[in-house]
Amino acid sequence: MRRKDREITDRSKIIDIMHHCDCCRLGLVDHNEAYIIPMNFGYDIIDEQIFLYFHCANEGRKIDLLPKQSVVSFEMDTKHQLTGGKSGCDFSFLYQSIMGTGIVKEVSDTDGKIYGLQRIMAHYTNKALWEFNDKILSVTKVLRLSVETLSCKEH
Repeated sequence: MRRKDREITDRSKIIDIMHHCDCCRLGLVDHNEAYIIPMNFGYDIIDEQIFLYFHCANEGRKIDLLPKQSVVSFEMDTKHQLTGGKSGCDFSFLYQSIMGTGIVKEVSDTDGKIYGLQRIMAHYTNKALWEFNDKILSVTKVLRLSVETLSCKEH
């Protein structure tokens, strides 16, 4: 990280920033083209390991690309605020961001899918337990990203 003065290393602060993010962007590669997908997400921490959960349809470009990726990138950000001044050079943009890499696997068992969906719902609603329609579960893919690397920055 170039700006070490903006780096966040405190794990509890990183998790707090993650809690306030409302979108996680997955970065994939399609031949020589970057493919970035904004996604709703949830998260869990098990024995210091961070897991991100996503849901999507059973088909589509990202579903075709994921098996070809050994590692994916992700990015999320929050607390956006423009600061001003007398000249254009005095302006700046405040933010908090988290970037990293990880390995994505499909969650295929029903209990695991429900758990992942509950983590997503808990992230947005602060309510942990939800019921899900079996028909919807059958046409919904749940993905779990095991975070391998992570950096956090604040300005």
